[in-house]
Amino acid sequence: MTCRSFLFTRKNNVMFLRSFTILVLIWVTIKPDPCFSSVLSSLRALHLQGHITFENNEFAARDFGNQIHSHPLAVVHPKSVADISEIVRHVWQMGLGSELTVAARGHGHSLQGQAQARGGVIINMESLQGQEMQVYRCQFPYVDVSAGELWINILHETLKYGLAPKSWTDYLHLTVGGTLSNAGISGQAFRHGPQISNVRQLEVVTGKGEVIICSQEQNADLFHAVLGGLGQFGIITRARISLERAPKMVKWIRVLYSDFSTFARDQEHLIAAAKTFDYIEGLVIKNKTGLMNNWRTSFDPEDPVQASHFVSDGRTLYCLELTKNLYPEKADTINQEIEDLLSQLSYIPSTLFMSEVPYIEFLDRVHASELKLRSKGLWDIPHPWLNLLVPKSKIQHFANEVFGNILSDTNNGPILVYPIHKSKVDNRTSFVCPDEDIIYLVAFLSHANPSSNGTDSLEHVLTQNKRILDFCEVSHLGVKQYLPHYTTQEQWRTHYGPQWETFVQRKSAYDPLAMLAPGQRIFQKAVSAS
Repeated sequence: MTCRSFLFTRKNNVMFLRSFTILVLIWVTIKPDPCFSSVLSSLRALHLQGHITFENNEFAARDFGNQIHSHPLAVVHPKSVADISEIVRHVWQMGLGSELTVAARGHGHSLQGQAQARGGVIINMESLQGQEMQVYRCQFPYVDVSAGELWINILHETLKYGLAPKSWTDYLHLTVGGTLSNAGISGQAFRHGPQISNVRQLEVVTGKGEVIICSQEQNADLFHAVLGGLGQFGIITRARISLERAPKMVKWIRVLYSDFSTFARDQEHLIAAAKTFDYIEGLVIKNKTGLMNNWRTSFDPEDPVQASHFVSDGRTLYCLELTKNLYPEKADTINQEIEDLLSQLSYIPSTLFMSEVPYIEFLDRVHASELKLRSKGLWDIPHPWLNLLVPKSKIQHFANEVFGNILSDTNNGPILVYPIHKSKVDNRTSFVCPDEDIIYLVAFLSHANPSSNGTDSLEHVLTQNKRILDFCEVSHLGVKQYLPHYTTQEQWRTHYGPQWETFVQRKSAYDPLAMLAPGQRIFQKAVSAS
């Protein structure tokens, strides 16, 4: 009886201690924090032309990748650069006694929460849209735009003057500040370099709240730091973008290869030629469902009879996509010029497809697919993309293993493969790429079904991505991630290599509290214990 009573009492004590501990934890979690209250009060007291929201900010905890969801304390909807400067300066003046961080959010197309700030302040850069775009038609034309403006809007405006930016991304519904903070690469980069190579001037709000105009000639270190700087050194608020004459129509061409080495050789030939196409990208097709229907949509075969006999036979195929700008003064010679260029290539003859489309339709081609996917509820799903920059000397080895063995099909999304010249990238910027004259962008643009357990599941795609990265590391291919994502500073140090010291020095100079862009997980804001 005594023993049973002792056990009963002991059990009660254990249950009491557990309950008490839970209550203490709950109290600690929800008890009023005078410091927290003062932070909210100070933010509410700011005099902004725009406004701050503290509720219904779920959109700021989402992005295109749809894998990480970090909720902010507040979202600023600025109406001017002064608003951005005011909020950043305010957080800066709080010093190390505050845990607040700040992140600029554009169109929300980040992949791994890079534009999120858990418990911090998000600046909704799209609130700056609608500010006047100024197009300057001179010997070297350019346009001044807000960093919150979408590239598609810039295209519409500049086309009114017969002009357009030189370099693009494949998807135009992105903000200027977002792409310039990374690089902005597409099929024009072999000629003009990425978008960061076509910027003349920037307006930047540093981590101290200073508004600084910078260019190659003025405050050059900050200019180069923020281009490809992943938001670490300042928030780009305006940009001056170089323009060129825009065509009204383009000839859009696709051809297929069954051999990767031939496919790569032809691409390298085209990007080195003095007379060549205006856009060059490659695509990998492996065991893709409905191959011909997907691949040649809206294209007409050069030889319909031969094309109808083409069978993929389950092979891995490589699609070369090209465009040639059409101008009225070249109407009599352009077809012969295209024919001459194609005659230098070794594609499968029966797979030549051509189409003539408006320039804007070609550039905005991905948006048409977006609308279809949105209508089916297939846009706001996880997108575990993996973008790599592979040295030319290693691309064949990479292709043999990845396209030959690791990948079973390309049904989870397109895989792009195309070369660019490193000489078109200014090595003074923060953008990192392999140290070879020619580098390949290899982009695995996968989507995942959140309710699946099969080959289209998020787990499967992430496992496949890891296999690819592990192979690159074990094989010492010298690959760099584009739109990089790492979880430790040591990994970032390896990513930047010899540029790491410069990167750290710039961080110390322009964002000494490490309060900007915490979602990149490169630096962590140091908070004092007092």
